[in-house]
Amino acid sequence: MKPLELNQETIDRVVEMAWEDRTPFEAIETQFGLSEKEVIKIMRREMKESSFKMWRERVTKRKTKHIKKRDFVAGRFKSDNQKT
Repeated sequence: MKPLELNQETIDRVVEMAWEDRTPFEAIETQFGLSEKEVIKIMRREMKESSFKMWRERVTKRKTKHIKKRDFVAGRFKSDNQKT
Protein backbone atom coordinates (compact mmCIF):
# COMPACT_ATOMS: atom_id res chain seq x y z
CA MET A 1 0.00 0.00 0.00
CA LYS A 2 1.42 3.40 -0.91
CA PRO A 3 0.76 6.63 1.04
CA LEU A 4 -1.44 8.07 -1.72
CA GLU A 5 -3.70 4.99 -1.68
CA LEU A 6 -4.50 5.19 2.05
CA ASN A 7 -7.84 6.36 3.42
CA GLN A 8 -7.91 8.88 6.28
CA GLU A 9 -8.68 6.24 8.92
CA THR A 10 -5.59 4.26 7.90
CA ILE A 11 -3.44 7.39 7.79
CA ASP A 12 -4.61 8.28 11.30
CA ARG A 13 -3.65 4.81 12.54
CA VAL A 14 -0.22 5.00 10.88
CA VAL A 15 0.40 8.40 12.51
CA GLU A 16 -0.73 7.01 15.87
CA MET A 17 1.59 4.01 15.59
CA ALA A 18 4.52 6.15 14.39
CA TRP A 19 4.01 8.56 17.28
CA GLU A 20 4.18 5.73 19.85
CA ASP A 21 7.75 5.29 21.05
CA ARG A 22 7.55 1.53 21.44
CA THR A 23 5.91 0.69 18.11
CA PRO A 24 8.70 -0.18 15.67
CA PHE A 25 8.65 0.87 12.04
CA GLU A 26 8.74 -2.83 11.17
CA ALA A 27 5.30 -3.29 12.77
CA ILE A 28 3.91 -0.49 10.61
CA GLU A 29 5.50 -2.05 7.54
CA THR A 30 4.04 -5.48 8.37
CA GLN A 31 0.56 -4.12 8.98
CA PHE A 32 0.32 -1.49 6.23
CA GLY A 33 3.16 -2.29 3.80
CA LEU A 34 4.77 1.11 4.33
CA SER A 35 8.53 1.54 4.58
CA GLU A 36 10.10 3.84 7.16
CA LYS A 37 10.64 6.46 4.45
CA GLU A 38 6.97 6.32 3.47
CA VAL A 39 5.92 6.69 7.11
CA ILE A 40 8.18 9.73 7.42
CA LYS A 41 6.54 11.26 4.32
CA ILE A 42 3.09 10.70 5.84
CA MET A 43 4.18 12.22 9.16
CA ARG A 44 5.67 15.24 7.38
CA ARG A 45 2.43 15.74 5.41
CA GLU A 46 0.02 15.20 8.32
CA MET A 47 1.79 17.14 11.08
CA LYS A 48 2.67 20.74 11.67
CA GLU A 49 6.31 21.43 10.84
CA SER A 50 7.30 21.99 14.47
CA SER A 51 5.58 18.77 15.58
CA PHE A 52 7.24 16.83 12.77
CA LYS A 53 10.69 18.13 13.72
CA MET A 54 10.10 17.23 17.37
CA TRP A 55 8.93 13.72 16.37
CA ARG A 56 11.91 13.14 14.05
CA GLU A 57 14.38 14.19 16.70
CA ARG A 58 12.73 11.92 19.26
CA VAL A 59 12.45 8.93 16.90
CA THR A 60 16.03 9.25 15.69
CA LYS A 61 17.30 8.77 19.25
CA ARG A 62 15.01 5.81 20.07
CA LYS A 63 16.23 2.24 19.93
CA THR A 64 12.64 1.08 20.32
CA LYS A 65 11.58 2.30 16.86
CA HIS A 66 13.77 -0.33 15.16
CA ILE A 67 13.56 -4.00 16.08
CA LYS A 68 17.24 -4.63 15.21
CA LYS A 69 18.40 -1.92 17.65
CA ARG A 70 16.31 -3.18 20.59
CA ASP A 71 17.98 -4.89 23.50
CA PHE A 72 14.78 -6.79 24.33
CA VAL A 73 12.48 -9.05 22.35
CA ALA A 74 9.41 -9.74 24.45
CA GLY A 75 7.81 -8.73 27.69
CA ARG A 76 6.70 -5.28 26.64
CA PHE A 77 3.22 -3.84 26.20
CA LYS A 78 1.61 -4.37 22.80
CA SER A 79 -1.46 -2.43 21.72
CA ASP A 80 -4.56 -4.47 20.88
CA ASN A 81 -4.67 -2.57 17.57
CA GLN A 82 -1.17 -3.73 16.62
CA LYS A 83 -1.12 -6.87 14.50
CA THR A 84 2.55 -7.81 15.04
